[in-house]
Amino acid sequence: MATGAGLDRFQPINRVAESEFTFARPAITYWRDAWRRLKQNRAAMVGLALIIVLFLAATIGPLCSPYSYSDQNLTPQGINQPPSWQHWFGTDNLGRDLFVRVLFGARISLSVGIFASLIIMVIGVLYGGIAGYLGGKADNVMMRIVDVIYGIPTVLIVILLMVIFQPGLKNVMIAIGATYWIGMARIVRGQILSLKEQDYIMAATALGASKRRILLRHLIPNSIGPIVVTATLSIPGAIFTEAFLSFIGLGVAAPMASWGALANEGVNSLRSFPWQLLFPGSAICLAMLAFNFFGDGLRDALDPWMRR
Repeated sequence: MATGAGLDRFQPINRVAESEFTFARPAITYWRDAWRRLKQNRAAMVGLALIIVLFLAATIGPLCSPYSYSDQNLTPQGINQPPSWQHWFGTDNLGRDLFVRVLFGARISLSVGIFASLIIMVIGVLYGGIAGYLGGKADNVMMRIVDVIYGIPTVLIVILLMVIFQPGLKNVMIAIGATYWIGMARIVRGQILSLKEQDYIMAATALGASKRRILLRHLIPNSIGPIVVTATLSIPGAIFTEAFLSFIGLGVAAPMASWGALANEGVNSLRSFPWQLLFPGSAICLAMLAFNFFGDGLRDALDPWMRR
Protein backbone atom coordinates (compact mmCIF):
# COMPACT_ATOMS: atom_id res chain seq x y z
CA MET A 1 0.00 0.00 0.00
CA ALA A 2 1.28 3.43 -0.85
CA THR A 3 2.30 5.63 2.03
CA GLY A 4 0.17 8.57 0.95
CA ALA A 5 -2.90 6.58 -0.05
CA GLY A 6 -6.14 7.89 1.39
CA LEU A 7 -4.70 11.02 3.00
CA ASP A 8 -7.20 13.16 1.16
CA ARG A 9 -9.96 11.60 3.25
CA PHE A 10 -8.56 13.10 6.48
CA GLN A 11 -9.46 16.65 7.45
CA PRO A 12 -7.73 18.72 10.19
CA ILE A 13 -9.81 19.32 13.29
CA ASN A 14 -10.87 22.93 13.73
CA ARG A 15 -9.54 24.40 16.95
CA VAL A 16 -12.22 25.57 19.29
CA ALA A 17 -12.03 29.26 19.84
CA GLU A 18 -10.75 30.25 23.24
CA SER A 19 -13.78 32.45 23.76
CA GLU A 20 -16.04 29.39 23.61
CA PHE A 21 -14.64 27.97 26.84
CA THR A 22 -16.92 28.68 29.78
CA PHE A 23 -16.13 28.31 33.45
CA ALA A 24 -18.55 27.58 36.24
CA ARG A 25 -17.02 30.37 38.34
CA PRO A 26 -13.80 32.39 38.28
CA ALA A 27 -10.84 31.07 40.22
CA ILE A 28 -10.47 32.68 43.63
CA THR A 29 -7.72 32.53 46.19
CA TYR A 30 -7.93 30.83 49.57
CA TRP A 31 -8.19 34.10 51.51
CA ARG A 32 -10.76 35.60 49.15
CA ASP A 33 -12.89 32.48 49.48
CA ALA A 34 -12.52 32.64 53.27
CA TRP A 35 -13.68 36.28 53.25
CA ARG A 36 -16.66 35.33 51.07
CA ARG A 37 -17.71 32.62 53.54
CA LEU A 38 -17.06 34.92 56.50
CA LYS A 39 -19.45 37.52 55.07
CA GLN A 40 -22.15 34.87 54.90
CA ASN A 41 -21.89 34.30 58.67
CA ARG A 42 -24.17 36.91 60.23
CA ALA A 43 -22.96 36.38 63.79
CA ALA A 44 -19.34 36.83 62.71
CA MET A 45 -20.13 40.03 60.84
CA VAL A 46 -22.04 41.37 63.84
CA GLY A 47 -19.01 40.57 66.00
CA LEU A 48 -16.69 42.29 63.52
CA ALA A 49 -18.93 45.37 63.47
CA LEU A 50 -18.93 45.50 67.29
CA ILE A 51 -15.14 45.20 67.36
CA ILE A 52 -14.79 48.10 64.92
CA VAL A 53 -17.23 50.19 66.99
CA LEU A 54 -15.29 49.43 70.18
CA PHE A 55 -11.98 50.44 68.61
CA LEU A 56 -13.44 53.64 67.17
CA ALA A 57 -15.10 54.51 70.49
CA ALA A 58 -11.86 53.87 72.38
CA THR A 59 -9.73 55.99 70.05
CA ILE A 60 -12.07 58.81 69.04
CA GLY A 61 -14.71 58.85 71.79
CA PRO A 62 -12.67 60.51 74.59
CA LEU A 63 -11.58 63.27 72.20
CA CYS A 64 -15.20 64.23 71.55
CA SER A 65 -16.12 64.59 75.23
CA PRO A 66 -15.66 67.80 77.24
CA TYR A 67 -14.62 65.73 80.26
CA SER A 68 -11.40 63.95 81.10
CA TYR A 69 -11.21 60.56 82.76
CA SER A 70 -9.52 62.13 85.82
CA ASP A 71 -11.59 65.33 86.21
CA GLN A 72 -13.24 65.37 89.63
CA ASN A 73 -16.31 67.22 90.85
CA LEU A 74 -16.59 66.68 94.60
CA THR A 75 -19.66 68.84 95.06
CA PRO A 76 -22.88 67.15 96.22
CA GLN A 77 -24.35 67.86 92.76
CA GLY A 78 -21.40 66.17 91.03
CA ILE A 79 -20.84 62.87 92.80
CA ASN A 80 -22.87 59.73 92.09
CA GLN A 81 -25.09 61.32 89.47
CA PRO A 82 -27.42 58.97 87.58
CA PRO A 83 -27.22 58.76 83.76
CA SER A 84 -28.37 61.99 82.11
CA TRP A 85 -27.84 64.07 78.99
CA GLN A 86 -24.90 65.76 80.69
CA HIS A 87 -23.28 62.52 81.87
CA TRP A 88 -24.47 59.64 79.70
CA PHE A 89 -23.26 56.92 82.08
CA GLY A 90 -23.55 59.01 85.23
CA THR A 91 -20.65 59.85 87.59
CA ASP A 92 -18.75 57.94 90.25
CA ASN A 93 -18.14 58.72 93.91
CA LEU A 94 -15.53 61.35 92.98
CA GLY A 95 -17.70 63.09 90.40
CA ARG A 96 -15.79 61.75 87.39
CA ASP A 97 -17.69 61.17 84.15
CA LEU A 98 -18.21 57.42 83.87
CA PHE A 99 -18.74 57.45 80.09
CA VAL A 100 -15.25 58.83 79.44
CA ARG A 101 -13.74 56.47 81.98
CA VAL A 102 -15.36 53.47 80.27
CA LEU A 103 -13.93 54.63 76.92
CA PHE A 104 -10.47 55.03 78.43
CA GLY A 105 -10.90 51.62 80.04
CA ALA A 106 -11.61 50.23 76.57
CA ARG A 107 -8.19 51.49 75.45
CA ILE A 108 -6.46 49.65 78.27
CA SER A 109 -8.48 46.43 78.09
CA LEU A 110 -8.29 46.13 74.28
CA SER A 111 -4.57 46.91 74.33
CA VAL A 112 -3.99 44.17 76.90
CA GLY A 113 -6.04 41.70 74.85
CA ILE A 114 -4.24 42.42 71.56
CA PHE A 115 -0.66 42.59 72.85
CA ALA A 116 -1.12 39.58 75.12
CA SER A 117 -2.51 37.69 72.12
CA LEU A 118 0.60 38.62 70.11
CA ILE A 119 2.84 37.30 72.88
CA ILE A 120 0.77 34.11 73.04
CA MET A 121 1.06 33.69 69.28
CA VAL A 122 4.84 34.18 69.17
CA ILE A 123 5.63 31.84 72.07
CA GLY A 124 3.03 29.21 71.17
CA VAL A 125 3.87 29.09 67.45
CA LEU A 126 7.61 28.77 68.01
CA TYR A 127 7.31 26.25 70.84
CA GLY A 128 4.69 24.08 69.18
CA GLY A 129 6.36 24.32 65.77
CA ILE A 130 9.74 23.22 67.09
CA ALA A 131 8.21 20.38 69.11
CA GLY A 132 6.15 19.10 66.20
CA TYR A 133 8.93 19.32 63.63
CA LEU A 134 11.68 17.74 65.74
CA GLY A 135 9.48 14.92 67.05
CA GLY A 136 10.89 11.98 69.02
CA LYS A 137 12.41 12.59 72.44
CA ALA A 138 12.52 16.36 72.00
CA ASP A 139 8.79 16.42 71.32
CA ASN A 140 8.06 14.17 74.32
CA VAL A 141 10.10 16.34 76.70
CA MET A 142 8.65 19.62 75.43
CA MET A 143 5.07 18.40 75.57
CA ARG A 144 5.51 16.93 79.05
CA ILE A 145 6.52 20.42 80.17
CA VAL A 146 3.33 21.72 78.58
CA ASP A 147 1.30 19.06 80.41
CA VAL A 148 2.81 20.08 83.76
CA ILE A 149 2.02 23.75 83.15
CA TYR A 150 -1.44 22.85 81.90
CA GLY A 151 -2.15 20.96 85.12
CA ILE A 152 -1.76 24.17 87.15
CA PRO A 153 -4.66 26.67 86.93
CA THR A 154 -3.49 29.42 84.61
CA VAL A 155 -5.22 32.15 86.60
CA LEU A 156 -3.24 31.05 89.67
CA ILE A 157 0.01 31.32 87.72
CA VAL A 158 -0.92 34.80 86.53
CA ILE A 159 -1.74 35.88 90.08
CA LEU A 160 1.61 34.55 91.32
CA LEU A 161 3.44 36.40 88.56
CA MET A 162 1.62 39.62 89.38
CA VAL A 163 2.49 39.20 93.05
CA ILE A 164 6.17 38.80 92.13
CA PHE A 165 6.12 41.75 89.73
CA GLN A 166 4.59 45.11 90.49
CA PRO A 167 1.03 45.68 89.21
CA GLY A 168 1.10 47.57 85.93
CA LEU A 169 -0.04 47.50 82.33
CA LYS A 170 3.15 45.99 80.87
CA ASN A 171 3.41 43.36 83.60
CA VAL A 172 -0.21 42.32 83.02
CA MET A 173 0.45 41.81 79.30
CA ILE A 174 3.62 39.82 79.96
CA ALA A 175 2.01 37.68 82.68
CA ILE A 176 -0.99 36.77 80.52
CA GLY A 177 1.09 36.15 77.41
CA ALA A 178 3.61 34.01 79.28
CA THR A 179 0.83 31.79 80.67
CA TYR A 180 -1.84 31.35 78.01
CA TRP A 181 0.42 30.15 75.16
CA ILE A 182 -0.14 26.47 75.97
CA GLY A 183 -3.27 26.10 73.84
CA MET A 184 -1.57 27.76 70.88
CA ALA A 185 1.44 25.44 71.21
CA ARG A 186 -0.73 22.33 71.18
CA ILE A 187 -2.68 23.42 68.10
CA VAL A 188 0.46 24.38 66.16
CA ARG A 189 2.17 21.11 67.11
CA GLY A 190 -0.76 19.11 65.76
CA GLN A 191 -0.72 21.06 62.51
CA ILE A 192 3.04 20.62 62.08
CA LEU A 193 2.83 16.87 62.73
CA SER A 194 0.28 16.50 59.92
CA LEU A 195 2.08 18.81 57.48
CA LYS A 196 5.65 17.61 57.82
CA GLU A 197 4.80 14.33 56.07
CA GLN A 198 3.56 16.11 52.96
CA ASP A 199 5.37 15.71 49.65
CA TYR A 200 6.51 19.33 49.39
CA ILE A 201 8.27 19.06 52.76
CA MET A 202 10.04 15.90 51.61
CA ALA A 203 11.03 17.69 48.39
CA ALA A 204 12.41 20.66 50.33
CA THR A 205 14.39 18.30 52.56
CA ALA A 206 15.79 16.46 49.52
CA LEU A 207 16.86 19.78 48.00
CA GLY A 208 18.93 20.53 51.10
CA ALA A 209 16.72 23.11 52.81
CA SER A 210 17.62 23.68 56.45
CA LYS A 211 15.26 22.81 59.27
CA ARG A 212 14.87 26.47 60.12
CA ARG A 213 13.88 27.34 56.57
CA ILE A 214 11.42 24.46 56.33
CA LEU A 215 9.80 25.43 59.61
CA LEU A 216 9.60 29.18 58.99
CA ARG A 217 8.98 29.21 55.23
CA HIS A 218 6.83 26.12 54.68
CA LEU A 219 5.28 24.63 57.81
CA ILE A 220 4.24 27.67 59.84
CA PRO A 221 2.83 29.66 56.87
CA ASN A 222 0.67 26.67 55.92
CA SER A 223 -0.68 26.58 59.50
CA ILE A 224 -1.65 30.24 59.49
CA GLY A 225 -5.41 29.53 59.51
CA PRO A 226 -5.58 27.78 62.91
CA ILE A 227 -2.99 30.23 64.26
CA VAL A 228 -5.09 33.27 63.36
CA VAL A 229 -8.25 31.70 64.77
CA THR A 230 -6.58 30.72 68.05
CA ALA A 231 -5.00 34.16 68.42
CA THR A 232 -8.38 35.82 67.83
CA LEU A 233 -10.13 33.61 70.38
CA SER A 234 -7.39 34.30 72.95
CA ILE A 235 -8.17 38.04 72.97
CA PRO A 236 -11.42 37.77 75.00
CA GLY A 237 -9.68 35.45 77.47
CA ALA A 238 -6.91 38.01 77.95
CA ILE A 239 -9.46 40.82 78.38
CA PHE A 240 -11.34 38.84 81.01
CA THR A 241 -8.14 37.92 82.85
CA GLU A 242 -7.04 41.56 82.92
CA ALA A 243 -10.46 42.58 84.20
CA PHE A 244 -10.24 39.93 86.93
CA LEU A 245 -6.74 41.05 87.97
CA SER A 246 -7.81 44.69 88.08
CA PHE A 247 -10.93 43.70 90.01
CA ILE A 248 -8.86 42.11 92.78
CA GLY A 249 -6.30 44.93 92.76
CA LEU A 250 -3.46 43.24 90.86
CA GLY A 251 -4.03 44.89 87.49
CA VAL A 252 -3.36 48.40 86.27
CA ALA A 253 -2.64 50.97 88.94
CA ALA A 254 -4.50 54.21 89.56
CA PRO A 255 -5.22 56.70 88.07
CA MET A 256 -5.49 54.41 85.00
CA ALA A 257 -8.93 52.88 84.72
CA SER A 258 -9.53 49.56 83.02
CA TRP A 259 -12.90 47.86 82.85
CA GLY A 260 -11.97 45.59 85.72
CA ALA A 261 -10.93 48.50 87.93
CA LEU A 262 -14.17 50.31 87.13
CA ALA A 263 -16.15 47.20 88.00
CA ASN A 264 -14.27 46.97 91.29
CA GLU A 265 -15.22 50.54 92.11
CA GLY A 266 -18.85 49.90 91.14
CA VAL A 267 -19.25 46.84 93.36
CA ASN A 268 -18.83 48.92 96.50
CA SER A 269 -21.88 51.00 95.61
CA LEU A 270 -23.93 48.37 93.79
CA ARG A 271 -27.09 48.71 95.89
CA SER A 272 -27.16 52.51 95.87
CA PHE A 273 -25.72 53.33 92.44
CA PRO A 274 -26.00 50.21 90.22
CA TRP A 275 -25.06 52.02 87.00
CA GLN A 276 -21.46 52.30 88.21
CA LEU A 277 -21.13 48.51 87.79
CA LEU A 278 -23.65 48.06 84.98
CA PHE A 279 -21.79 49.99 82.27
CA PRO A 280 -18.23 48.63 82.72
CA GLY A 281 -19.61 45.12 83.22
CA SER A 282 -21.67 45.45 80.04
CA ALA A 283 -18.58 46.65 78.15
CA ILE A 284 -16.65 43.54 79.23
CA CYS A 285 -19.49 41.25 78.15
CA LEU A 286 -19.91 43.07 74.83
CA ALA A 287 -16.21 42.82 73.98
CA MET A 288 -16.01 39.13 74.87
CA LEU A 289 -19.13 38.28 72.84
CA ALA A 290 -17.87 40.27 69.84
CA PHE A 291 -14.48 38.53 69.73
CA ASN A 292 -16.02 35.12 70.33
CA PHE A 293 -18.56 35.57 67.52
CA PHE A 294 -15.87 36.80 65.15
CA GLY A 295 -13.45 34.06 66.16
CA ASP A 296 -16.02 31.31 65.64
CA GLY A 297 -16.92 32.67 62.22
CA LEU A 298 -13.26 33.00 61.29
CA ARG A 299 -12.66 29.39 62.29
CA ASP A 300 -15.47 28.21 60.02
CA ALA A 301 -14.30 30.43 57.16
CA LEU A 302 -10.70 29.22 57.30
CA ASP A 303 -11.62 25.54 57.61
CA PRO A 304 -10.84 23.91 54.22
CA TRP A 305 -13.28 21.09 54.92
CA MET A 306 -16.18 23.53 54.91
CA ARG A 307 -15.28 24.99 51.55
CA ARG A 308 -18.04 24.54 48.96
